[in-house]
Amino acid sequence: MTTVSQLGRGLTAAEAASRLTRDGPNLLPPARRTPAVVLLLHQLVHFFALLLWGASVLALLAGMPQLAVAIVIVVLLNGAFAFAQEYRAGRASQRLRELIPANVVVRRDGRRLSIEAAGLVAGDVVLLEAGDRISADLELAQVHALGIDASMLTGESRLVHPAAGERAFAGTFVVEGQAEAVVVATGGRTRLAGIARLTQEATRPPSPLSVQIGKVVRIVAGIALAVGAVFFGLAQLLGMQPGESFLFALGVTVALVPEGLLPTVTLSLARAAQRMTARNALVRHLEAVETLGSATFICTDKTGTLTRNEMTVAGLWSPAASPAEVLRSAVLSSTGRMSGGKAVGDPMEAALHVEALRLHAAVDDDEVTARFPFDPVRRRASVVAGGRLHLKGAPDAVLPLCRPVPGVEQALARMSDRGLRVLAVARGDTAEERDLEFLGLIGLHDPPRDDVAEAIWKCRIAGIKLAMVTGDHPRTARAIAAEVGLLGAQELVVTGADLPVDDAALGELLDRDGVVVARVTPEDKLRIARALRSRGHVVAMTGDGVNDGPALREADIGIAMGASGTDVAREAADLVLLDDHFATIVAAIELGRATHANVRRFLTYHLTDNVAELTPFAVWALSGGTIPPALSVLQVLALDIGTDLLPALALGAEPANPRTMHGPARTGNLIDRRLLVRVFGVLGPAQALAEMGAFLGVLLLGGWEFGTAPSLGLLAAASGAAFAAVVLGQFANAFACRSESRWIGRIRWRTNRLLLGAIAVEAVLLLVFLGVPAVAALLGGTFPPVVGWLLAALAIPVMIAADAGHKAWRARRRRAAHGDA
Repeated sequence: MTTVSQLGRGLTAAEAASRLTRDGPNLLPPARRTPAVVLLLHQLVHFFALLLWGASVLALLAGMPQLAVAIVIVVLLNGAFAFAQEYRAGRASQRLRELIPANVVVRRDGRRLSIEAAGLVAGDVVLLEAGDRISADLELAQVHALGIDASMLTGESRLVHPAAGERAFAGTFVVEGQAEAVVVATGGRTRLAGIARLTQEATRPPSPLSVQIGKVVRIVAGIALAVGAVFFGLAQLLGMQPGESFLFALGVTVALVPEGLLPTVTLSLARAAQRMTARNALVRHLEAVETLGSATFICTDKTGTLTRNEMTVAGLWSPAASPAEVLRSAVLSSTGRMSGGKAVGDPMEAALHVEALRLHAAVDDDEVTARFPFDPVRRRASVVAGGRLHLKGAPDAVLPLCRPVPGVEQALARMSDRGLRVLAVARGDTAEERDLEFLGLIGLHDPPRDDVAEAIWKCRIAGIKLAMVTGDHPRTARAIAAEVGLLGAQELVVTGADLPVDDAALGELLDRDGVVVARVTPEDKLRIARALRSRGHVVAMTGDGVNDGPALREADIGIAMGASGTDVAREAADLVLLDDHFATIVAAIELGRATHANVRRFLTYHLTDNVAELTPFAVWALSGGTIPPALSVLQVLALDIGTDLLPALALGAEPANPRTMHGPARTGNLIDRRLLVRVFGVLGPAQALAEMGAFLGVLLLGGWEFGTAPSLGLLAAASGAAFAAVVLGQFANAFACRSESRWIGRIRWRTNRLLLGAIAVEAVLLLVFLGVPAVAALLGGTFPPVVGWLLAALAIPVMIAADAGHKAWRARRRRAAHGDA
């Protein structure tokens, strides 16, 4: 290791080459990347895709190549769409590599050299100036008014001013001053690399939606296989040949697989993602749409999310001097300025400059003849300008140098109680820092965003717990939390150092609304996410810096800042806020909840159709084969991915109900008892009744008798009537599924114009499937007679009546239960 006494010489070229060979280049370890081909294959071999692949093989074995091809197309289209959405995921560690600068200035063989950062080795002497990004972990040997922005690693918004002997870390950058430092760690041994490893090791938990869809798929698959086995046995009992029985059972199994479910889910989430983008919330992973709607706990940062990320002067107290005088001395002793509408240097000092300009305080930097910069020991900065000393700093470092001033302690207490960052300003007639004239106190704070308080109130109404998790000082964090209404009734404020070591105790401590956690480290945020998730919460975690990457991946929903955040945070997150507003999170949660409700809507719609699709085969079996199947397997497929798909997608775009954010999120099963009763006890039987009524009506009016085989023409016409009854019933079913409580007559049609268009397209497809001879011959049903259309049309009032009756019955039960309560 190079010693301080060797700073003037640095390493020799030979020493540097030897150490580079020994330790390797100063590069972060490459992230473990999943090849694109593997990502694509994953989209084609998950459980539901495998189920569809199996269905296509079974369809091919059953002698239905058209069905097999159609299912394969569905799988490929879904896989390609999901792959395109997910391809950019998992690049956080790669972005960390970009934080290492291309070149760095070192001293070797006594000469000043600019080398590639990858060539840095332990022991190198690095020369730092304002604007440089630090490229390795360093031990500072000499510092001159050094100010470092370490916010991407620490989460703390203010500059740090390390002294000689202290460390500076890779990934941070120099804002002001100069320094000479010795490299102590490079590449994979830096603190930045440690965060990269945390980001890689953090596993993204499965989303609630993926878990629920997985349950639905397993249930449907189990039912399809069980029903297929039952029908194989029934066919055998009815005297069919084993080969014919097997093929018939395969056809029934294929018919019960909801081929349109996965496209509906994927495209519905994509539609919701587009709507979120329009609200300044960019979704990077489709399932994050629904996950955000399931959020029960939000861990939010302070700076830039709850606040404007704009330091401003919030208060000024002076015993005698004018505000302009106080600001003039404060700005003269500062180096930060506002230039071209942007803060240059320390944001706090830039805020002082803005206030001085507003007060027309005369500040001329040319007057400065000597400057004594801030350092952690003095905790103050001073200059000599115009023959007088101007000084600002921490009150406890400045006040002892001043003549006594009545009332200053009380004023300081008032500002401190507000959580402001307080500076004391003084001046003297000589360059000596003693017997100074106290000018006043300046309080600064980062003001909250205007819409934050309302957004926090909405979270409380929605039953969502909130916590502020920040790297800032606890008093500052508490003041902002109280100002915006986030601080809970218990007013719990803890620091990262005080958090329990045990994760169970940590979860118990934080599982309350309105807690503030200050001075957190990356490891703290990671533990907080894990602890809250272990208590059953769906955790949303916000962040903007390098340090936030691991926690964003660990949380159920990682939310990064798009305007002020780093690439690392954005790549690790599921959702990126394009405007950094906390209120945008709440708007996204509302859309996410609406998406959850919409998934239930089109699940109800799809499953109702499955009841109608199964009924013809069940009637055939129960009648001992005397009643022929009302639908063919290809007609069932035409229903699943033809007529039903667009209305289901339109239901996936249903706008949010005004009461969506009232009460806790519905994070239970997508398919619960209420949905099952509605599908299998009300809507499904009603549609099946209309379907079989139209089918049998056409057969009987055509002269068919039970136990006899109808002519092929009559059977095709009756099958066409049954097909039309299912489609027309789905017209009404689509509108019924828009609400679980209001009947069709109380729902405004124009609030979902996509559904109106989908119904129109569905009507056209109905005419094509039955009226185009080639298509009708392929599917197995032809244009029914007039009476068949009339019977099929009865499906609409039957579905409306069943839906209205069920909702009225449920409303009476709710009123009765409320009355009893």
